[in-house]
Amino acid sequence: MQFDYRYAGSSRVATSPGHTGLAFAPDTLRAPTYFVGHLGQHLPFREAISALHDVVVSDLRFTPKDRTEYEAWLQQQEAAFLADALARHAGVTERISATKAELNSLWRTEAAVMKPYWDARKRFYDFVYKKYRDFLFVLDPVITVHPDEIFFECFSQDESSYGRLGCSYEVFEQIDEFACGTTNIDYSADLYNEFQKIRSYKSTQFKVDPSGFEVETEHEDTYKEVKIDLPDSWVRGFLQVSSAMTLPARRVDLHPMDVHNILFILKRRKEREGPRSMRYHLTPGAPVRIVFEPWNVELECPRSIYRGDTPDEIRVWGRRRLMILERLIPVAKSFSVFLLGTGLPSFYLADLGSMSFTLGLSGWTTNDWSRMGNFDLMAPRARVDADTQLRVVTALRETWQEAPQSLAQRLGLARSEVLGALGAYTQAGRAMYDLNKGVYRLRELSREPLPMDRLRFANEREAAAERLLEAGAVDARLEHRRDGSTVHTGTVRDGGTVYTPRLVLDADQRIIEGSCTCSFFVRNKLMKGPCEHMIALRRANERHLDLVSPLLN
Repeated sequence: MQFDYRYAGSSRVATSPGHTGLAFAPDTLRAPTYFVGHLGQHLPFREAISALHDVVVSDLRFTPKDRTEYEAWLQQQEAAFLADALARHAGVTERISATKAELNSLWRTEAAVMKPYWDARKRFYDFVYKKYRDFLFVLDPVITVHPDEIFFECFSQDESSYGRLGCSYEVFEQIDEFACGTTNIDYSADLYNEFQKIRSYKSTQFKVDPSGFEVETEHEDTYKEVKIDLPDSWVRGFLQVSSAMTLPARRVDLHPMDVHNILFILKRRKEREGPRSMRYHLTPGAPVRIVFEPWNVELECPRSIYRGDTPDEIRVWGRRRLMILERLIPVAKSFSVFLLGTGLPSFYLADLGSMSFTLGLSGWTTNDWSRMGNFDLMAPRARVDADTQLRVVTALRETWQEAPQSLAQRLGLARSEVLGALGAYTQAGRAMYDLNKGVYRLRELSREPLPMDRLRFANEREAAAERLLEAGAVDARLEHRRDGSTVHTGTVRDGGTVYTPRLVLDADQRIIEGSCTCSFFVRNKLMKGPCEHMIALRRANERHLDLVSPLLN
Protein backbone atom coordinates (compact mmCIF):
# COMPACT_ATOMS: atom_id res chain seq x y z
CA MET A 1 0.00 0.00 0.00
CA GLN A 2 1.59 3.28 -1.11
CA PHE A 3 1.29 6.52 0.87
CA ASP A 4 2.27 9.77 -0.86
CA TYR A 5 3.38 12.72 1.26
CA ARG A 6 4.37 16.21 0.17
CA TYR A 7 5.95 18.49 2.76
CA ALA A 8 6.62 22.22 2.43
CA GLY A 9 10.28 21.85 3.31
CA SER A 10 11.28 19.98 6.48
CA SER A 11 10.36 20.33 10.11
CA ARG A 12 12.73 22.82 11.66
CA VAL A 13 13.84 24.21 15.01
CA ALA A 14 14.99 27.75 15.75
CA THR A 15 16.75 28.23 19.08
CA SER A 16 18.10 31.22 20.95
CA PRO A 17 19.06 31.81 24.61
CA GLY A 18 15.48 32.72 25.45
CA HIS A 19 13.32 31.17 22.75
CA THR A 20 12.72 27.84 21.00
CA GLY A 21 10.58 27.54 17.87
CA LEU A 22 9.30 24.10 16.84
CA ALA A 23 7.78 24.05 13.35
CA PHE A 24 6.37 20.81 11.95
CA ALA A 25 5.99 20.55 8.19
CA PRO A 26 2.56 19.03 7.42
CA ASP A 27 1.50 16.98 4.44
CA THR A 28 0.30 19.54 1.87
CA LEU A 29 -1.67 16.93 -0.09
CA ARG A 30 -4.21 16.77 2.73
CA ALA A 31 -6.87 19.33 3.59
CA PRO A 32 -5.35 22.36 5.37
CA THR A 33 -4.63 21.44 8.98
CA TYR A 34 -2.48 23.72 11.11
CA PHE A 35 -1.87 24.89 14.64
CA VAL A 36 0.20 27.69 16.19
CA GLY A 37 0.57 28.04 19.96
CA HIS A 38 3.05 28.80 22.73
CA LEU A 39 3.82 26.05 25.21
CA GLY A 40 2.96 26.72 28.81
CA GLN A 41 3.90 23.32 30.28
CA HIS A 42 7.39 22.79 28.93
CA LEU A 43 8.83 19.87 30.87
CA PRO A 44 5.76 17.58 30.88
CA PHE A 45 5.43 18.08 27.13
CA ARG A 46 9.12 17.33 26.59
CA GLU A 47 8.91 14.07 28.51
CA ALA A 48 5.65 13.02 26.85
CA ILE A 49 6.77 13.71 23.29
CA SER A 50 10.03 11.89 24.04
CA ALA A 51 8.09 8.85 25.28
CA LEU A 52 6.17 8.94 22.00
CA HIS A 53 9.50 8.78 20.19
CA ASP A 54 10.37 5.68 22.22
CA VAL A 55 7.25 4.03 20.83
CA VAL A 56 8.19 4.94 17.25
CA VAL A 57 11.65 3.33 17.44
CA SER A 58 10.61 0.38 19.61
CA ASP A 59 11.51 -3.00 18.11
CA LEU A 60 11.78 -5.89 20.57
CA ARG A 61 11.64 -8.68 18.01
CA PHE A 62 14.26 -11.35 18.52
CA THR A 63 17.30 -10.79 16.31
CA PRO A 64 19.74 -13.71 16.01
CA LYS A 65 23.45 -12.99 16.30
CA ASP A 66 25.25 -12.24 13.07
CA ARG A 67 27.69 -15.16 12.72
CA THR A 68 28.85 -14.20 9.20
CA GLU A 69 32.33 -13.07 10.24
CA TYR A 70 32.84 -16.08 12.50
CA GLU A 71 31.83 -18.49 9.76
CA ALA A 72 34.17 -16.76 7.30
CA TRP A 73 37.04 -17.05 9.81
CA LEU A 74 36.16 -20.68 10.45
CA GLN A 75 36.30 -21.40 6.75
CA GLN A 76 39.75 -19.80 6.51
CA GLN A 77 41.02 -21.88 9.44
CA GLU A 78 39.60 -25.14 8.13
CA ALA A 79 42.82 -26.14 6.38
CA ALA A 80 44.89 -25.58 9.53
CA PHE A 81 42.40 -27.56 11.62
CA LEU A 82 42.48 -30.46 9.19
CA ALA A 83 46.29 -30.45 9.02
CA ASP A 84 46.50 -30.58 12.80
CA ALA A 85 44.00 -33.44 12.87
CA LEU A 86 46.06 -35.36 10.29
CA ALA A 87 49.22 -34.96 12.31
CA ARG A 88 47.56 -36.25 15.48
CA HIS A 89 45.49 -38.96 13.87
CA ALA A 90 47.52 -40.37 11.01
CA GLY A 91 45.51 -43.56 11.04
CA VAL A 92 42.30 -41.91 9.87
CA THR A 93 43.69 -40.08 6.84
CA GLU A 94 41.25 -41.60 4.42
CA ARG A 95 38.23 -40.79 6.54
CA ILE A 96 39.39 -37.21 7.04
CA SER A 97 39.98 -36.77 3.33
CA ALA A 98 36.43 -37.88 2.57
CA THR A 99 35.07 -35.64 5.31
CA LYS A 100 37.12 -32.72 4.03
CA ALA A 101 35.81 -33.17 0.51
CA GLU A 102 32.27 -33.27 1.82
CA LEU A 103 32.79 -30.19 3.99
CA ASN A 104 34.37 -28.28 1.12
CA SER A 105 31.39 -29.09 -1.04
CA LEU A 106 29.00 -27.90 1.65
CA TRP A 107 30.99 -24.73 2.28
CA ARG A 108 31.13 -23.90 -1.42
CA THR A 109 27.41 -24.44 -1.82
CA GLU A 110 26.47 -22.33 1.20
CA ALA A 111 28.97 -19.60 0.37
CA ALA A 112 27.75 -19.35 -3.19
CA VAL A 113 24.09 -19.19 -2.23
CA MET A 114 23.99 -17.38 1.14
CA LYS A 115 27.12 -15.27 1.46
CA PRO A 116 26.04 -12.49 -0.94
CA TYR A 117 22.78 -12.20 0.98
CA TRP A 118 24.43 -12.02 4.41
CA ASP A 119 27.01 -9.52 3.18
CA ALA A 120 24.37 -7.32 1.60
CA ARG A 121 22.16 -7.44 4.69
CA LYS A 122 25.05 -6.52 6.98
CA ARG A 123 26.04 -3.57 4.77
CA PHE A 124 22.42 -2.41 4.69
CA TYR A 125 21.97 -2.45 8.47
CA ASP A 126 25.34 -0.78 9.00
CA PHE A 127 24.26 1.97 6.63
CA VAL A 128 20.84 2.43 8.22
CA TYR A 129 21.94 2.51 11.84
CA LYS A 130 25.14 4.51 11.40
CA LYS A 131 24.59 6.76 8.41
CA TYR A 132 20.90 7.43 7.99
CA ARG A 133 18.92 7.06 11.20
CA ASP A 134 15.89 8.93 9.82
CA PHE A 135 15.05 5.81 7.82
CA LEU A 136 14.08 4.20 11.12
CA PHE A 137 10.90 6.24 11.11
CA VAL A 138 8.83 3.98 8.91
CA LEU A 139 5.86 6.34 8.83
CA ASP A 140 5.73 9.91 10.02
CA PRO A 141 3.42 10.32 13.03
CA VAL A 142 -0.23 11.17 12.52
CA ILE A 143 -1.28 14.46 14.12
CA THR A 144 -4.89 15.55 14.57
CA VAL A 145 -6.17 19.00 15.56
CA HIS A 146 -9.57 19.08 17.28
CA PRO A 147 -11.46 21.96 18.91
CA ASP A 148 -10.52 20.73 22.40
CA GLU A 149 -7.05 19.19 21.92
CA ILE A 150 -4.24 18.28 19.57
CA PHE A 151 -2.98 14.70 19.59
CA PHE A 152 -0.24 12.59 18.06
CA GLU A 153 -0.47 8.89 17.19
CA CYS A 154 2.27 6.47 16.21
CA PHE A 155 3.05 2.78 15.87
CA SER A 156 6.18 0.85 16.79
CA GLN A 157 8.42 -0.85 14.25
CA ASP A 158 7.57 -4.31 15.54
CA GLU A 159 3.85 -3.40 15.28
CA SER A 160 3.15 -4.47 18.87
CA SER A 161 2.97 -1.04 20.58
CA TYR A 162 0.74 1.95 19.93
CA GLY A 163 1.27 5.42 21.37
CA ARG A 164 -1.03 8.40 21.62
CA LEU A 165 -0.25 11.77 23.17
CA GLY A 166 -3.22 14.08 23.68
CA CYS A 167 -2.59 17.72 24.60
CA SER A 168 -5.54 19.86 25.65
CA TYR A 169 -5.32 23.54 24.90
CA GLU A 170 -4.52 24.23 28.55
CA VAL A 171 -0.99 23.02 27.74
CA PHE A 172 -0.51 26.21 25.72
CA GLU A 173 -0.40 29.62 27.31
CA GLN A 174 -1.34 31.25 24.01
CA ILE A 175 -2.98 29.89 20.84
CA ASP A 176 -2.70 32.03 17.73
CA GLU A 177 -4.63 30.00 15.15
CA PHE A 178 -5.65 26.48 14.24
CA ALA A 179 -7.64 24.53 11.67
CA CYS A 180 -9.12 21.14 12.61
CA GLY A 181 -8.23 18.02 10.68
CA THR A 182 -5.69 15.22 10.41
CA THR A 183 -2.32 15.25 8.69
CA ASN A 184 1.07 13.56 8.72
CA ILE A 185 4.03 15.56 9.93
CA ASP A 186 7.68 15.36 9.01
CA TYR A 187 9.33 14.05 12.21
CA SER A 188 13.05 13.31 12.10
CA ALA A 189 15.64 12.13 14.60
CA ASP A 190 17.19 15.60 14.62
CA LEU A 191 13.85 17.05 15.67
CA TYR A 192 13.69 14.58 18.56
CA ASN A 193 17.13 15.70 19.70
CA GLU A 194 15.91 19.29 19.71
CA PHE A 195 12.98 18.32 21.93
CA GLN A 196 15.51 17.47 24.61
CA LYS A 197 16.57 21.13 24.72
CA ILE A 198 13.16 22.41 25.82
CA ARG A 199 13.49 24.27 29.13
CA SER A 200 10.96 25.99 31.37
CA TYR A 201 12.91 29.28 31.32
CA LYS A 202 12.74 29.49 27.51
CA SER A 203 9.57 30.36 25.62
CA THR A 204 8.66 27.64 23.13
CA GLN A 205 6.48 28.13 20.08
CA PHE A 206 4.76 25.01 18.76
CA LYS A 207 3.64 25.18 15.14
CA VAL A 208 2.13 22.82 12.62
CA ASP A 209 3.18 25.23 9.92
CA PRO A 210 0.20 26.83 8.12
CA SER A 211 2.55 28.39 5.54
CA GLY A 212 2.88 24.99 3.95
CA PHE A 213 -0.53 25.51 2.35
CA GLU A 214 0.16 28.98 0.96
CA VAL A 215 2.89 28.16 -1.58
CA GLU A 216 1.85 28.67 -5.18
CA THR A 217 1.67 25.77 -7.60
CA GLU A 218 4.67 26.86 -9.65
CA HIS A 219 6.85 26.48 -6.55
CA GLU A 220 6.16 22.77 -6.16
CA ASP A 221 9.84 22.05 -6.67
CA THR A 222 10.43 23.43 -3.16
CA TYR A 223 8.31 20.67 -1.69
CA LYS A 224 9.82 17.51 -0.31
CA GLU A 225 7.89 14.58 -1.74
CA VAL A 226 8.03 11.23 0.03
CA LYS A 227 6.52 7.99 -1.23
CA ILE A 228 6.45 5.11 1.22
CA ASP A 229 5.29 1.64 0.31
CA LEU A 230 3.87 0.36 3.58
CA PRO A 231 2.75 -3.19 4.32
CA ASP A 232 -0.98 -3.58 4.85
CA SER A 233 -0.19 -4.88 8.33
CA TRP A 234 0.87 -1.42 9.58
CA VAL A 235 -2.44 0.17 8.63
CA ARG A 236 -4.46 -2.79 9.84
CA GLY A 237 -2.69 -2.60 13.21
CA PHE A 238 -3.94 0.96 13.65
CA LEU A 239 -7.49 -0.20 13.00
CA GLN A 240 -7.19 -3.10 15.45
CA VAL A 241 -6.01 -0.79 18.25
CA SER A 242 -9.11 1.39 17.99
CA SER A 243 -11.36 -1.68 17.96
CA ALA A 244 -9.64 -3.18 21.00
CA MET A 245 -10.06 0.06 22.97
CA THR A 246 -13.84 -0.30 22.83
CA LEU A 247 -13.88 -3.79 24.39
CA PRO A 248 -14.80 -4.40 28.07
CA ALA A 249 -11.76 -4.27 30.35
CA ARG A 250 -10.76 -4.41 34.00
CA ARG A 251 -9.54 -0.99 35.12
CA VAL A 252 -6.70 -0.78 37.61
CA ASP A 253 -5.52 2.62 38.91
CA LEU A 254 -1.82 2.71 39.83
CA HIS A 255 0.14 5.34 41.71
CA PRO A 256 3.25 6.58 39.81
CA MET A 257 5.51 5.11 42.52
CA ASP A 258 3.93 1.70 41.96
CA VAL A 259 4.71 1.98 38.24
CA HIS A 260 8.26 2.93 39.24
CA ASN A 261 8.50 -0.21 41.38
CA ILE A 262 7.29 -2.36 38.48
CA LEU A 263 10.01 -1.00 36.21
CA PHE A 264 12.58 -1.24 39.01
CA ILE A 265 11.95 -4.98 39.38
CA LEU A 266 12.17 -5.53 35.62
CA LYS A 267 15.39 -3.54 35.30
CA ARG A 268 17.14 -5.38 38.13
CA ARG A 269 16.40 -8.84 36.75
CA LYS A 270 16.90 -10.61 33.46
CA GLU A 271 14.75 -13.64 32.72
CA ARG A 272 16.61 -16.53 31.11
CA GLU A 273 13.68 -18.90 30.88
CA GLY A 274 9.89 -18.78 30.81
CA PRO A 275 7.29 -17.98 31.84
CA ARG A 276 7.88 -14.24 31.37
CA SER A 277 4.57 -12.86 32.55
CA MET A 278 3.07 -10.47 35.09
CA ARG A 279 0.09 -11.69 37.11
CA TYR A 280 -2.33 -9.02 38.31
CA HIS A 281 -4.16 -10.26 41.42
CA LEU A 282 -7.26 -8.10 41.83
CA THR A 283 -9.35 -8.21 45.01
CA PRO A 284 -12.09 -5.59 45.51
CA GLY A 285 -11.13 -3.04 48.16
CA ALA A 286 -7.59 -4.45 48.54
CA PRO A 287 -4.22 -3.26 47.20
CA VAL A 288 -3.28 -4.52 43.75
CA ARG A 289 -0.76 -7.39 43.84
CA ILE A 290 1.52 -8.21 40.92
CA VAL A 291 3.61 -11.40 40.66
CA PHE A 292 6.56 -11.42 38.27
CA GLU A 293 7.44 -14.77 36.70
CA PRO A 294 9.66 -16.79 36.53
CA TRP A 295 11.17 -15.34 39.75
CA ASN A 296 7.77 -15.31 41.58
CA VAL A 297 8.61 -11.88 43.00
CA GLU A 298 5.48 -10.33 44.46
CA LEU A 299 4.87 -6.59 44.46
CA GLU A 300 2.08 -5.18 46.61
CA CYS A 301 0.88 -1.71 45.64
CA PRO A 302 -0.44 -0.14 48.89
CA ARG A 303 -1.18 3.17 47.15
CA SER A 304 -3.28 1.46 44.46
CA ILE A 305 -6.60 -0.01 45.62
CA TYR A 306 -8.65 -2.09 43.19
CA ARG A 307 -12.13 -0.56 42.85
CA GLY A 308 -13.72 -3.34 40.81
CA ASP A 309 -16.68 -5.44 41.90
CA THR A 310 -15.37 -8.97 41.37
CA PRO A 311 -12.00 -10.58 42.10
CA ASP A 312 -9.88 -11.59 39.14
CA GLU A 313 -6.43 -12.76 38.12
CA ILE A 314 -5.11 -11.54 34.78
CA ARG A 315 -1.83 -12.53 33.21
CA VAL A 316 0.00 -10.33 30.68
CA TRP A 317 3.19 -10.76 28.65
CA GLY A 318 5.56 -8.47 26.76
CA ARG A 319 6.34 -6.51 29.90
CA ARG A 320 9.68 -5.04 28.70
CA ARG A 321 7.68 -2.63 26.57
CA LEU A 322 6.56 -0.92 29.78
CA MET A 323 9.97 0.79 29.88
CA ILE A 324 8.43 3.33 27.50
CA LEU A 325 6.57 4.75 30.52
CA GLU A 326 9.74 5.47 32.49
CA ARG A 327 10.09 9.10 31.41
CA LEU A 328 6.47 9.81 32.35
CA ILE A 329 6.71 8.78 36.01
CA PRO A 330 8.06 12.13 37.35
CA VAL A 331 5.36 14.17 35.59
CA ALA A 332 2.37 11.80 35.86
CA LYS A 333 -0.41 12.25 38.42
CA SER A 334 -1.62 8.67 38.06
CA PHE A 335 -1.71 5.67 35.74
CA SER A 336 -4.77 3.67 34.70
CA VAL A 337 -4.35 0.16 33.36
CA PHE A 338 -7.06 -1.40 31.20
CA LEU A 339 -6.74 -5.20 31.08
CA LEU A 340 -8.86 -6.99 28.48
CA GLY A 341 -7.98 -10.44 29.85
CA THR A 342 -5.24 -13.04 30.09
CA GLY A 343 -3.10 -12.96 26.96
CA LEU A 344 -5.18 -10.12 25.51
CA PRO A 345 -4.09 -6.51 24.89
CA SER A 346 -3.63 -3.99 27.67
CA PHE A 347 -3.66 -0.20 27.71
CA TYR A 348 -1.70 2.06 30.06
CA LEU A 349 -3.11 5.57 30.36
CA ALA A 350 -0.92 8.19 32.03
CA ASP A 351 -2.70 11.23 33.47
CA LEU A 352 -0.34 14.18 32.92
CA GLY A 353 -2.80 16.87 33.96
CA SER A 354 -3.61 18.76 30.79
CA MET A 355 -2.11 15.93 28.76
CA SER A 356 -2.70 12.20 28.51
CA PHE A 357 -0.45 9.47 27.17
CA THR A 358 -1.90 6.15 26.03
CA LEU A 359 0.32 3.12 25.50
CA GLY A 360 -1.42 0.18 23.84
CA LEU A 361 0.32 -3.20 24.04
CA SER A 362 -0.67 -6.34 22.16
CA GLY A 363 -0.96 -9.62 24.07
CA TRP A 364 2.79 -10.19 23.75
CA THR A 365 5.54 -8.76 21.56
CA THR A 366 5.39 -11.30 18.73
CA ASN A 367 1.59 -11.30 18.84
CA ASP A 368 1.45 -7.99 17.01
CA TRP A 369 -1.64 -5.89 16.46
CA SER A 370 -1.81 -6.41 12.72
CA ARG A 371 -1.55 -10.16 12.05
CA MET A 372 -2.44 -12.08 15.19
CA GLY A 373 -5.34 -10.29 16.88
CA ASN A 374 -8.71 -9.80 15.21
CA PHE A 375 -10.28 -7.53 17.81
CA ASP A 376 -12.56 -5.88 15.26
CA LEU A 377 -14.43 -9.20 15.22
CA MET A 378 -15.06 -8.84 18.97
CA ALA A 379 -16.27 -5.23 18.72
CA PRO A 380 -19.93 -4.25 18.14
CA ARG A 381 -21.02 -5.69 14.79
CA ALA A 382 -24.58 -4.39 14.48
CA ARG A 383 -25.69 -4.13 10.86
CA VAL A 384 -26.37 -0.47 10.07
CA ASP A 385 -27.56 0.78 6.70
CA ALA A 386 -25.52 3.32 4.73
CA ASP A 387 -27.95 6.20 5.41
CA THR A 388 -27.71 5.72 9.18
CA GLN A 389 -23.94 5.52 8.99
CA LEU A 390 -23.87 8.77 7.04
CA ARG A 391 -26.13 10.47 9.60
CA VAL A 392 -23.87 9.40 12.46
CA VAL A 393 -20.60 10.48 10.83
CA THR A 394 -22.15 13.78 9.69
CA ALA A 395 -23.22 14.48 13.28
CA LEU A 396 -19.74 13.57 14.50
CA ARG A 397 -18.21 16.00 12.00
CA GLU A 398 -20.20 18.82 13.61
CA THR A 399 -18.60 18.29 17.04
CA TRP A 400 -15.41 16.36 16.05
CA GLN A 401 -15.72 14.27 19.23
CA GLU A 402 -18.74 12.91 21.09
CA ALA A 403 -19.85 10.02 23.29
CA PRO A 404 -22.07 7.32 21.70
CA GLN A 405 -24.92 7.96 24.15
CA SER A 406 -24.91 11.66 23.33
CA LEU A 407 -24.98 10.94 19.60
CA ALA A 408 -27.84 8.47 20.06
CA GLN A 409 -29.94 11.01 21.97
CA ARG A 410 -29.20 13.82 19.52
CA LEU A 411 -30.08 11.74 16.46
CA GLY A 412 -32.92 9.77 18.00
CA LEU A 413 -31.25 6.45 17.24
CA ALA A 414 -30.68 3.35 19.32
CA ARG A 415 -27.30 3.18 21.02
CA SER A 416 -26.56 -0.11 19.25
CA GLU A 417 -27.09 1.55 15.85
CA VAL A 418 -24.74 4.39 16.72
CA LEU A 419 -22.10 1.96 17.99
CA GLY A 420 -22.45 -0.13 14.83
CA ALA A 421 -21.97 2.93 12.61
CA LEU A 422 -19.02 4.19 14.66
CA GLY A 423 -17.50 0.71 14.62
CA ALA A 424 -17.72 0.60 10.84
CA TYR A 425 -16.00 3.99 10.52
CA THR A 426 -13.36 3.00 13.08
CA GLN A 427 -12.54 -0.15 11.13
CA ALA A 428 -12.32 1.96 7.96
CA GLY A 429 -9.71 4.27 9.56
CA ARG A 430 -12.01 7.32 9.62
CA ALA A 431 -12.66 7.50 13.37
CA MET A 432 -10.94 6.43 16.57
CA TYR A 433 -11.88 5.84 20.20
CA ASP A 434 -10.38 8.13 22.85
CA LEU A 435 -9.83 5.94 25.89
CA ASN A 436 -9.03 8.94 28.07
CA LYS A 437 -12.35 10.77 27.63
CA GLY A 438 -14.54 7.87 26.52
CA VAL A 439 -15.55 9.51 23.23
CA TYR A 440 -15.22 8.76 19.54
CA ARG A 441 -13.17 11.23 17.53
CA LEU A 442 -13.12 11.97 13.84
CA ARG A 443 -9.69 10.99 12.48
CA GLU A 444 -8.94 10.23 8.83
CA LEU A 445 -5.97 7.87 8.89
CA SER A 446 -5.22 8.44 5.22
CA ARG A 447 -6.10 10.97 2.56
CA GLU A 448 -7.74 8.40 0.28
CA PRO A 449 -10.22 5.70 1.42
CA LEU A 450 -8.43 2.61 2.66
CA PRO A 451 -8.66 -0.56 0.51
CA MET A 452 -10.84 -2.47 2.95
CA ASP A 453 -10.93 -5.53 0.70
CA ARG A 454 -7.22 -5.95 1.49
CA LEU A 455 -7.35 -4.92 5.16
CA ARG A 456 -10.53 -6.58 6.35
CA PHE A 457 -9.53 -10.20 5.87
CA ALA A 458 -5.97 -10.64 7.11
CA ASN A 459 -6.92 -14.26 7.85
CA GLU A 460 -9.48 -16.70 6.57
CA ARG A 461 -11.67 -17.03 9.65
CA GLU A 462 -14.32 -14.49 8.71
CA ALA A 463 -14.37 -15.70 5.11
CA ALA A 464 -14.66 -19.30 6.38
CA ALA A 465 -17.60 -18.28 8.59
CA GLU A 466 -19.35 -16.82 5.54
CA ARG A 467 -18.86 -20.09 3.66
CA LEU A 468 -20.36 -22.04 6.59
CA LEU A 469 -23.41 -19.78 6.57
CA GLU A 470 -23.90 -20.14 2.82
CA ALA A 471 -23.68 -23.93 3.18
CA GLY A 472 -26.45 -23.92 5.82
CA ALA A 473 -24.13 -25.59 8.34
CA VAL A 474 -25.11 -23.39 11.30
CA ASP A 475 -27.91 -24.14 13.78
CA ALA A 476 -28.08 -21.10 16.07
CA ARG A 477 -30.08 -20.23 19.17
CA LEU A 478 -30.32 -16.91 20.97
CA GLU A 479 -31.17 -16.10 24.61
CA HIS A 480 -31.83 -12.57 25.87
CA ARG A 481 -30.94 -11.75 29.49
CA ARG A 482 -32.51 -9.10 31.68
CA ASP A 483 -29.32 -7.02 31.81
CA GLY A 484 -29.40 -6.59 28.01
CA SER A 485 -26.73 -9.17 27.25
CA THR A 486 -27.33 -12.07 24.87
CA VAL A 487 -26.16 -15.69 24.88
CA HIS A 488 -25.51 -17.35 21.51
CA THR A 489 -25.42 -21.16 21.42
CA GLY A 490 -25.82 -23.80 18.76
CA THR A 491 -23.92 -26.21 16.52
CA VAL A 492 -21.76 -25.76 13.42
CA ARG A 493 -21.02 -28.60 11.00
CA ASP A 494 -17.57 -28.16 9.51
CA GLY A 495 -15.75 -30.85 7.52
CA GLY A 496 -17.78 -33.73 8.91
CA THR A 497 -17.31 -32.59 12.53
CA VAL A 498 -19.96 -30.89 14.66
CA TYR A 499 -18.69 -28.05 16.87
CA THR A 500 -20.58 -26.37 19.71
CA PRO A 501 -19.56 -22.70 19.96
CA ARG A 502 -20.95 -20.38 22.61
CA LEU A 503 -20.82 -16.59 22.84
CA VAL A 504 -21.91 -14.02 25.42
CA LEU A 505 -22.37 -10.45 24.19
CA ASP A 506 -22.99 -7.46 26.44
CA ALA A 507 -25.66 -4.83 25.89
CA ASP A 508 -23.38 -3.03 23.41
CA GLN A 509 -22.96 -6.23 21.35
CA ARG A 510 -19.32 -6.72 22.37
CA ILE A 511 -17.98 -10.23 22.99
CA ILE A 512 -17.27 -10.70 26.71
CA GLU A 513 -17.14 -14.50 26.84
CA GLY A 514 -16.67 -17.24 24.29
CA SER A 515 -15.88 -20.91 23.90
CA CYS A 516 -15.79 -23.59 21.21
CA THR A 517 -14.77 -27.23 20.87
CA CYS A 518 -12.53 -26.58 17.84
CA SER A 519 -8.74 -26.83 17.99
CA PHE A 520 -8.26 -23.11 17.24
CA PHE A 521 -10.07 -22.07 20.41
CA VAL A 522 -8.44 -24.82 22.50
CA ARG A 523 -5.01 -23.48 21.52
CA ASN A 524 -5.65 -19.74 21.56
CA LYS A 525 -8.84 -19.05 23.58
CA LEU A 526 -9.79 -15.48 22.56
CA MET A 527 -6.20 -14.22 22.40
CA LYS A 528 -6.34 -14.13 18.59
CA GLY A 529 -10.02 -13.28 18.30
CA PRO A 530 -12.98 -15.62 17.85
CA CYS A 531 -12.82 -18.74 15.69
CA GLU A 532 -14.81 -19.10 12.48
CA HIS A 533 -17.49 -21.14 14.28
CA MET A 534 -18.16 -18.35 16.81
CA ILE A 535 -18.29 -15.81 13.99
CA ALA A 536 -20.70 -17.97 12.00
CA LEU A 537 -22.90 -18.44 15.08
CA ARG A 538 -23.06 -14.69 15.68
CA ARG A 539 -23.73 -13.89 12.04
CA ALA A 540 -26.51 -16.50 11.87
CA ASN A 541 -28.33 -14.90 14.81
CA GLU A 542 -27.82 -11.43 13.33
CA ARG A 543 -29.36 -12.56 10.06
CA HIS A 544 -32.29 -14.06 11.95
CA LEU A 545 -32.86 -10.78 13.80
CA ASP A 546 -32.66 -8.85 10.53
CA LEU A 547 -35.48 -11.01 9.15
CA VAL A 548 -37.62 -10.97 12.28
CA SER A 549 -37.33 -7.26 13.18
CA PRO A 550 -39.52 -5.97 10.29
CA LEU A 551 -42.24 -8.49 11.21
CA LEU A 552 -42.19 -7.37 14.85
CA ASN A 553 -42.44 -3.73 13.87
